[in-house]
Amino acid sequence: METKTVYQPKKGMTEREFTYCPGCTHGIIHKLVGEVLEEKGLIDEAIGVASVGCSVMSYEFFNCDMQQAAHGRAPAVATGIKRVRPEHTVFTYQGDGDLASIGMAEIIHAAHRGEDMTVIFVNNAIYGMTGGQMAPTTLINQKTTTSPDGRTQADAGMPLRMSELLAQVPGATYLERVSVHDPKHIRKAKKAVEKAFDVQTNKKGFSMIEFVSTCPINWGMDPKKSLDWLEDNMIPYYPLGVYKDTRGDGEKS
Repeated sequence: METKTVYQPKKGMTEREFTYCPGCTHGIIHKLVGEVLEEKGLIDEAIGVASVGCSVMSYEFFNCDMQQAAHGRAPAVATGIKRVRPEHTVFTYQGDGDLASIGMAEIIHAAHRGEDMTVIFVNNAIYGMTGGQMAPTTLINQKTTTSPDGRTQADAGMPLRMSELLAQVPGATYLERVSVHDPKHIRKAKKAVEKAFDVQTNKKGFSMIEFVSTCPINWGMDPKKSLDWLEDNMIPYYPLGVYKDTRGDGEKS
């Protein structure tokens, strides 16, 4: 019987097995970025910058040149790489603790300068790698190891909405928040990643795609329930959509 190949792994990813926890959506996001790198012919010229957090080993998974950055400093490292190698496509891959906490200054100033880079930002509302502490994006009443009774506005303020915040920065070109909780949204998320890399290819400045993501282990849920919780709780506070688009090419999302 003749066999027919209907699917094979994309070359944008290495063959190394993921080290993420069961049900974590980092793997889906990695795959989308890897597919875009291959389909746009960027693998040989792309340089990724890995952050500190659950994504700290992303340099093991993306099949392009990678650089490890200190905690929160990925945009600063990416700035340096892009300025000395402007012909390369440079992207960062960062979590919410990395980008929205210790790396807040770096991400805001990179956007403000309009650095020609692409940022992949994974927001799972918690510090994943270090044990499930409260993050800048943790929701009100959400329980974590450092907020066992739930986050309160009085003690911690409201959760940070990074896409909305960066939309106020003049240098930012393209900002979109997406999700990967079902096939429909996964397809839309890939299109957003494609647009973000196109911004850089066309030398139009800073772009960031924010992924609303899950952390089943630290949320204390099974993978299916975590996807439902994301849809019911995270998306109402972190609405999906385009938050800024000044690409100037007549194309709108």
